[in-house]
Formats: sequence, C-alpha cells, structure tokens
Amino acid sequence: MSFANFCRFDKPLPYPEAVLLQKRLVEDRIADRIPDTILLLQHPPVITLGRRGRANHLLASKDQLKKQGVEITTSQRGGDVTFHGPGQWVLYPILKLGRGGLGAHGYLHSLEEIAIKTAQACGISAFRKEGMAGGWSEKGKFAATGFAFKKWVSWHGLSMNVMPDLSYFDLIVGCGLVGEKVTSFQEILGEECPEMDQVAEQIQRQCEEVLQRDCKPVDVKDL
Repeated sequence: MSFANFCRFDKPLPYPEAVLLQKRLVEDRIADRIPDTILLLQHPPVITLGRRGRANHLLASKDQLKKQGVEITTSQRGGDVTFHGPGQWVLYPILKLGRGGLGAHGYLHSLEEIAIKTAQACGISAFRKEGMAGGWSEKGKFAATGFAFKKWVSWHGLSMNVMPDLSYFDLIVGCGLVGEKVTSFQEILGEECPEMDQVAEQIQRQCEEVLQRDCKPVDVKDL
C-alpha cells in the first residue's frame, strides 16, 4: 500500500482559495515534488457550476444569492450545479493515478464507494442509483461527485452532506437532477447523527481502504 498526506481543515476554506491550493498541489504532484495528498474541508456557502452546468438549474437570482450570503462561481470539475457549505465535508484527492491507474469510470466508482461506506458505517442504508452518480439513501441523495484530471493527476472530488442547512439546495436543481431530493446524515439519522469530527475520521478510514493509501495526517501549514 502506498501512502498519502491527509489534511483536514478546522475552518471553512473559501472556494476560490481551495481551487488555487489544489492547482498548486496538482502541479507539485505532477512533478513528484509531493506525495499523493488528500484534502478534507468545508466551504462557506457557495454554488458552483461545473463543466456541464446550466444556468436554468440555478433557481435564484444573483441578488437573492447575495442577500443570503451565497457566492456563485464556475468550476473546472465535471458535473452540473451543486452547493457547498458548512456541515458538508468536501473531499479533494490529489492522486497520481498514472496511465495504468483508474480511468474516469473507475475513479468515480471509488469516490462513490468512499461515500457509501462512510454512510453505512454511520448507520445509513446507502447505495448507488442506476444511471445517477453519487451516494444515495431511501430519503434522497447525500453525496455528490465532480472531478477532473490533469496529466493523470486527479483534483476536485466528492461532497457529503452531514448536517448542512438543506434549504440552500432549494436554490438549485442539484446536479441537474430534476425531481430528486437532496438529504443529509442528520435528516436521515436524527439524534443518532454523528458529529462532523466522527464522520471525518470515518472518511479517512474509507480513503485508506478504497484508495489503498496509508493516510498520514499533516497540518494545513505544511501543505
């Protein structure tokens, strides 16, 4: 098993800063200046439009979003429109997969597996839904995927709703899935919902198992 640096952020990181950080880490990983590096963090409220993002899937005006303190930005990840905010863990694996490594479909499967296994470990009956990416439960979608590759190095990744304010998702057609409900660990589990730190620990375990990397915790300042 190879190893990866695993960095968990204590405070929400603005989305533009996270993108710049990922870009730097991707270049460093391509040049082998750093090992595989996995970031786990939260964002302040932000709506992102992926490469397939469509304006009609945004259900609020820019003025409405501004009043609610929600930023809006485009993203180089795959996928449509999604929301990130406090109470949601976002996983950004910067992995050198190589020409013999996982392709896009295999990598998608791995991200979904991390989400599903994390949810199952927390007591949720989680599964895949045919023809639809992400992590699902009987109450709706709790995890979304959207990633990109540069010279066989991955960036962007996976978001998991633990205890966000779900009303933010009323502002969008999440991932372009008309009529599909978005849910969270808290909505599914109620008082049995684990704390954010507990879910983060489980995400790290699943990264080790699914991605076959021994995760070595590192501090943000050491990135």
